[in-house]
Amino acid sequence: MILIGSPLLALTTRYPFTRYFFVDNSKENTNALKQRCAASPINDRVDIRTGDCNELVNDIVSYIRTDERHSLNLAFLDPEGMELQWETVAKLATVRRMDLIINYPQGGLTRSMLQAFEKESQTAVDNFFGDREWRKIYQDWRNKGKRFGIHRQLIDLYKGKLQALGYKEVLQDDQVGDEPLIRNARRRAPLYRLLFASKHPLGYDFWQKVTRKDIYGQRSLF
Repeated sequence: MILIGSPLLALTTRYPFTRYFFVDNSKENTNALKQRCAASPINDRVDIRTGDCNELVNDIVSYIRTDERHSLNLAFLDPEGMELQWETVAKLATVRRMDLIINYPQGGLTRSMLQAFEKESQTAVDNFFGDREWRKIYQDWRNKGKRFGIHRQLIDLYKGKLQALGYKEVLQDDQVGDEPLIRNARRRAPLYRLLFASKHPLGYDFWQKVTRKDIYGQRSLF
């Protein structure tokens, strides 16, 4: 099965954006994306950059700020693993009208947390959450001998931090369709969840409508 990735989906939406920033660490990936985007009639709106998004975010935010009063913005933060840092999220949040779709790397965190917890030095997990508060949650979870449930607590921690950045309308965990879970196609193991944060209630209306459909356009049951 061949699926269109998020950059090309964004370019083919019914109501396109006025500017697109695509960032990837791999030169091979960005070269391939340039070739694909070249076929789009709005390719002149595309800015493709090779590098670390945690570093390039400053230039992108500076560009948005040139017309911040009139812009509506959406950032899709979709790292391959544990690369996304909280400072990047916080930087994007300084833009007044900036909605966020964040890949919460559930599978990567499950694999990384024990090793990160046992290290005194700063880790990728610390950078993802922006501090060490997650370690207290993880330690309490381990002390209770639980096997499941850690991600509910960690997601709530992350959402609380988003609220502190001004995303006052972050959905609570009792609302249906809040955090779509993407699983491994073969083993059905959890890979990641998608977290959405908006500074306007209308953003959640759109999000709930979108997340109630799967990739084939069928309504989901969660």
